[in-house]
Amino acid sequence: MSVGASLETELAALFADELHVIVPSRETDLLATGRLDSVGLVELLLQLEKHFGVRVDIERLELDQLRSLAAIATFVAARLRRRAEGAAAD
Repeated sequence: MSVGASLETELAALFADELHVIVPSRETDLLATGRLDSVGLVELLLQLEKHFGVRVDIERLELDQLRSLAAIATFVAARLRRRAEGAAAD
């Protein structure tokens, strides 16, 4: 299982366990299908910070980064990679 796939699996579990949202596929549009509304988006951001230590700058956030499980996995992986690179530079 690739890192991206395992991250998607972890995110799907987070959605089910913490947000009480079942995501049918990695490409399901969470916004268009109503699985995530404004309150759900805020809760998702809180859970990403809690679970992965990912802090999100709301002013730079693009909704497309949170539109699907695949997009969220890409978003989280990039933040984790950036954090690891910063730690390696220290």
